[in-house]
Amino acid sequence: MSNHAQEDLARRTKRFALDVVRAYVALPKSTVSYVLGRQLLKSGTSVGAHYREARRAKSNADFVSKIEGALHELDEAAYCLELLRDTDLMKAGEADNLTIESNELISIFVSVVKGVKSASASAA
Repeated sequence: MSNHAQEDLARRTKRFALDVVRAYVALPKSTVSYVLGRQLLKSGTSVGAHYREARRAKSNADFVSKIEGALHELDEAAYCLELLRDTDLMKAGEADNLTIESNELISIFVSVVKGVKSASASAA
């Protein structure tokens, strides 16, 4: 992955986190939206943190582990978004935009993991 692609992905994961924060702040004030929103907030903002850690990984295995952590958080965020949308606590358009971005990030991270694993297998 080129340095430019790494910087672009870092910006993109940060933008995703900021969008999640904005969505959380806009949720209605209720117990259900607090619980689901807080889970979205935690998982959605963790993606970029995992990616930052991955960029400082000590080995390919460490890198893959941290990227897989980001994938776990993205999947959890997507589930929370689905619940928030389906309970009408979040506007469908806003939830859909965040879901699209989380799915695109999932695709990118899956491709990165496959590439690293393939390169590691070829080197062995």
